[in-house]
Amino acid sequence: MASKKVCVVGAGVSGLVSARELRREGHDVTVMEQSGGVGGQWLYDPRADAGDPLGLAGVHSAIYASLRLILPRMAMSFSDLPFYPRDGGDARRYPGHGEFLRYVRDYCDKFGLMDAVRLNTKVLRVAPTGDGESRWLVRSCTQRGEDDGAGEAVVNEEVFDAVVVAVGPYAQPRLPNINGMEKWKRRQLHSHSYRVPDSFRDEVVVIVGCKESGKDIALDLSNVAKEVRISVKSVDDVFAAVPKAVSRHGNLHLHGQIDSLCEDGTVVFADGTRVVADAVIYCTGYTYSFAFLDTGGAVTVDDNRVGPLYEHTFPPALAPSLSFVGVPRKVIVPRFYEVQARWVAQVLSGRQTLPPVEEMLRSVAEYNRAREMAGVPKSHTHVIFDLEYCDEFGEKHCGFPRLPEWKKELVWSSIHNMRDDHEMFRDNYHDSELVREGLRSQGWLAGPEDNVQDRIKV
Repeated sequence: MASKKVCVVGAGVSGLVSARELRREGHDVTVMEQSGGVGGQWLYDPRADAGDPLGLAGVHSAIYASLRLILPRMAMSFSDLPFYPRDGGDARRYPGHGEFLRYVRDYCDKFGLMDAVRLNTKVLRVAPTGDGESRWLVRSCTQRGEDDGAGEAVVNEEVFDAVVVAVGPYAQPRLPNINGMEKWKRRQLHSHSYRVPDSFRDEVVVIVGCKESGKDIALDLSNVAKEVRISVKSVDDVFAAVPKAVSRHGNLHLHGQIDSLCEDGTVVFADGTRVVADAVIYCTGYTYSFAFLDTGGAVTVDDNRVGPLYEHTFPPALAPSLSFVGVPRKVIVPRFYEVQARWVAQVLSGRQTLPPVEEMLRSVAEYNRAREMAGVPKSHTHVIFDLEYCDEFGEKHCGFPRLPEWKKELVWSSIHNMRDDHEMFRDNYHDSELVREGLRSQGWLAGPEDNVQDRIKV
């Protein structure tokens, strides 16, 4: 098997698992991370994008203080490190973000990955060397000295046999196009800049979007705001959890789409309802951004479609020396990224082979065409809400074991409960016998009897 010199961009979940799998295959790995610690998005930063809350993300992390996992910790683990509670940590089944960050760091420590990581190192440019050998020139800037960024900035250029892009999809805010946004004088921000509710006390706040972060932030704000107005594309299409939350909180209100924002602070909804608001928070997702990557147009981002990417991982014309780990969304993390990373590592070592370029391009086109015929918008190209697809992906590409049936049931029951009652699903759950048996088999339950105490707290 061949050993390659590989640069991994990013030391979040996808970057660290890439480093682990690459080393397992005998590759020489360097991980470049712009932050002062590993963890990527999970490295909570109390600062927000104060300078430009609707523009380029000035702070990497989008984590807000109250965020908790939306899947049980039993499902959100690497294959070779169970996510058991730590002594003195957050032992809940759906812990807060800090507990998951500690788990990611435990993974990093267990497999000795820190010696491969260069912290405070921002990748400026990744481009082919042009020497005809499919190698990559990586230019980076390392901040040395002062923690506040005032130290010496050292720019470095190195050549690598391969580059794995593992920067994640949650850095660049995606905004809607609403009439009057540019003239609205009051506070506007993307959820990327939201941290705590305190500054919205006694205010009227409009939340645009009602996915997981939208519901979380609306409920967080309901404890301090005068009113929270949730704007959705269609009131008839929201899951039961939204009207259920509205019925419980007198200051939560549900509306359809916004028609316009007025300079005097008035928000006009499509049905003619008008509300004078103090702030608008856009919980409208993110767009992929790889500003450092210079491929001469071989890899593009078009309405959140990164392409062409064979199986969401390899750009055919530049494979296997360039790959992406962490692009897919709505997958089980970190499991799916671990599968991608193992496949990449094995392809680079020669253990696995890729189809010819033409065949990979044809596969990408067929996949996109099938999704479009099924009514999936281009912006959801990399949204893979399909556990069977994930299992087949792992079996096909690197012999990764399938997700146990009890974990699948645990995941689906969690999603069902979240859609039914977003406010309570993390603390109010009932497991089937299949799930209980699975929990017992991995030491989560104390014994065979029903209704025993979990190792995790409710």
